[in-house]
Amino acid sequence: MKQNIVKTLALGTLLTFGFTNAQNKPKVVLDNFFNNEKKENKETKVLESWHYTWNDTSNGGFSLLGEIFQKQGAEISTLTTAPSKKDLKNANIYIIVDPDIDKEAYGGKANLIDANSIKNLTEWVKKGGVLVLMSNDNGNSEFEHFNKLAGEFGIHFNDDSYNRVQKREFEQGKVMVPAGNEIFSEQKLYMKEVSSMEVKAPAKAILTAEGKNIGAIAKVGKGTVFALGDPWCYNEYIDGKKLPADFTNYQGTEEWVKWLLKQVSKK
Repeated sequence: MKQNIVKTLALGTLLTFGFTNAQNKPKVVLDNFFNNEKKENKETKVLESWHYTWNDTSNGGFSLLGEIFQKQGAEISTLTTAPSKKDLKNANIYIIVDPDIDKEAYGGKANLIDANSIKNLTEWVKKGGVLVLMSNDNGNSEFEHFNKLAGEFGIHFNDDSYNRVQKREFEQGKVMVPAGNEIFSEQKLYMKEVSSMEVKAPAKAILTAEGKNIGAIAKVGKGTVFALGDPWCYNEYIDGKKLPADFTNYQGTEEWVKWLLKQVSKK
């Protein structure tokens, strides 16, 4: 774990030299409170955070996503507590991925999204914050409290599961992005076992699978919300090793990151 953290910090330090003012770098904060899974490192025997975290280089990690944000000039960090107003003042983009159910959470008790966190995040978005909400599918993510937050922006995750993929039948997980999409160029993405969603104003749907809405964006005050029924951009599906070449998840992730950072610049 120490080696991974040092590597991340070193990369961030190197990138600083490419900017005239490092203080202007967009700050991307990843939640590690509502998603709080831990496991023992097999080599060091140290208990460490994993599953959709910056330092996790395994298939289920976000290490490659973190590198993409850094390459685009952002500064990445992790928040291990519920987001306070003070915490959010130091964030341009705040990401919540796959909030825990008890069976996943460290200690067997999930940290649920509470009313104060919802209030803080809603006010922060209205002032210009960019909020990313990515669920998982039925049985693998907390929905009741997550939906109280998403509902503030016209989005409701349906606690179901579409694009179910049998073994290596990758075509079952395809998401076709048509020309003219607000975020992505025309391409074929891969997202498996996705929660669908209900969308109403101020949100609007931007991605579908099996005829169901699975992605949405909302403009609220000066800020932006992006929601998706899957944590789709983890290492396994953007490292180019597993998916057939006609799936373009790495390209899609780059386009998505650039779009998120562009929303920050519009504040």
